[in-house]
Amino acid sequence: MFLPIVLAVGLFTAQKVLAVCPLCTVAVGAGVGLSRWLGIDDVITGLWIGGLIVSLIAWSENWLDKKNIHFRERTILTIIGWYVLTLVPLYYAGFIDHPINTLCLCRLDRLLLGTVVGSVAFWTSSSWYLYLKDKNNNHAYFPFQKIIMPVVLLIILSILFYFLTK
Repeated sequence: MFLPIVLAVGLFTAQKVLAVCPLCTVAVGAGVGLSRWLGIDDVITGLWIGGLIVSLIAWSENWLDKKNIHFRERTILTIIGWYVLTLVPLYYAGFIDHPINTLCLCRLDRLLLGTVVGSVAFWTSSSWYLYLKDKNNNHAYFPFQKIIMPVVLLIILSILFYFLTK
């Protein structure tokens, strides 16, 4: 009963969508939780963690712009901050650099590999959306394109990595 009320309030009080919208951030966060709960390979979980980090970076940058907070190296500090806040606890919890959690003989950590690939994919698809929007007189080609493009790419990569690591 509580969820429909929250959703209805959200629909009627929604604000302008930001660079990577909060809805997209929630979708990526839900993907991380769901993949862990289902026992899906850590490479796939890492894809969603990487997407979530990039989404949080963009969200933070928009918030800082809105608050008119500008200083030298702000963006790089935001990027480093979100990766540290995410990956250091995963390392100390034993999810990263665990001998059983490596891919092939080169001891490539599955969670880190997924995080890097997911970060690059999410950033690339978000940048591609902005490029397409710019080419179309600052309009999306279809509804929810901003959300669909990065999330669909993460889904495609999840399926691809599922079969590659199976």
